[in-house]
Amino acid sequence: MKYKVSILLAFLGFFAQAQEQLTLKDAVNYALQNKAEAVKARLDVENSEYQIDEVRASALPQISANGGLTYNAIIQKSAVPGEFFGQGDGIVMIPFGLPWQTNAAVSLNQQLFNQAVFTGLKAAKTTREFYKINAQLTEEQVIEKVANSYYEAYKTDSQIKTIDKTIANTTRVRDVIKSLFDNGLAKKIDLDRTEVALNNLKGTRQQLVNALQLQENALKYLIGMDMNQDIELPNNTFEVTKHALVDESVTIENRTEIQLLEKQTELLTLNKKAIEAQGYPSLSMNATYGYLGFGEKLPWFQTLPNAAWSNFSSIGLNLNIPIFNGGSVKAKVKQAQVALDRLEADKRDVRLGLDMSLKNAITQLNNSLITLNIQKENVNLAKEVLDNIENNYKFGLATLTDLLDAETQYADAQNNHTNALLDYKVAEIQLIKAKGALKSLTEE
Repeated sequence: MKYKVSILLAFLGFFAQAQEQLTLKDAVNYALQNKAEAVKARLDVENSEYQIDEVRASALPQISANGGLTYNAIIQKSAVPGEFFGQGDGIVMIPFGLPWQTNAAVSLNQQLFNQAVFTGLKAAKTTREFYKINAQLTEEQVIEKVANSYYEAYKTDSQIKTIDKTIANTTRVRDVIKSLFDNGLAKKIDLDRTEVALNNLKGTRQQLVNALQLQENALKYLIGMDMNQDIELPNNTFEVTKHALVDESVTIENRTEIQLLEKQTELLTLNKKAIEAQGYPSLSMNATYGYLGFGEKLPWFQTLPNAAWSNFSSIGLNLNIPIFNGGSVKAKVKQAQVALDRLEADKRDVRLGLDMSLKNAITQLNNSLITLNIQKENVNLAKEVLDNIENNYKFGLATLTDLLDAETQYADAQNNHTNALLDYKVAEIQLIKAKGALKSLTEE
């Protein structure tokens, strides 16, 4: 019994994973967690913290230890006048040093004033903020791609449902005509024409099924989902939502692109200051403490008379005052200013483009809503026409051609309504993007 329960639970778990209903919110959140672009953007933010640590380290004390061991196989001799040793005018060669020499020391270096280091620290912190904004922009780009792909797949799925209804209706008409034909009340050509129409619908349906499979695979790739995972789109995706309603107070100032450009301006300004700092004086302190050991033999663990030890220490200040560098710093500063001027030109162009996108998004949404209402009205009218012609056909007051045309027109009206819904949802995405509120799609 225990094994049967385990097998049943395993089967139910597999069945639960076999097909997953995927809402737009789920798709977007899944992409933000798994898609490579979003993951790498988050890693850039994490890496910026390490960059700050690296720059901060240059402003902290730098402590190092070093040691060495030297064996002087041949001790260098120095020439000394012989008179110093009572040997007249001759020259005496005297060795200085011992065969073994060792040393160990600890050094410290501390920047007391270095404008380039302090400016670099500010730049590193600004870089962190830049990467955070860039990560937000990357997420918005991922959301936009996922939403457009999601709606495209949903449109095809809706077209399949529409054609399924048309096939069911045409099959019902075919059955009626076949019954009439069997009783000698309909022509064989009418039955054959209905069969041809039905086969064409089935062929079109298969093409839509293939297209949907490709679109679903593209959607899975965009969100980073396993290709073997089956998904199902909910029925309420194509709805007119309220969060896209136009607000006259909407501006482009909260767009991530603007924030990113402003942060780039800060970075370029700090870069210019860092270059200017190369012409400023710098002051640092250094200190050293260590030991020297000498002996006829290895002096380690030895004392007099076998080895002699001496400690040493030094403390100093290093002042560096740039006087003349050929004008290289001045040239670099001008280049940095040119980069700032180029960015200002880009900012003006981006603002103009974003303002145009906002105006176009508002116009497109309003036009799409008008078209959507018209197509909805057309669907209702086409359905009424189809019902009337179908009734007339049963009583011999309409031809089969009229009936098939009415079915085609009704199916076309439904597909046009679906296309209008897609256009509306795409326009909705563009308006949400223009308002700088794409993240709201993760909270629906």
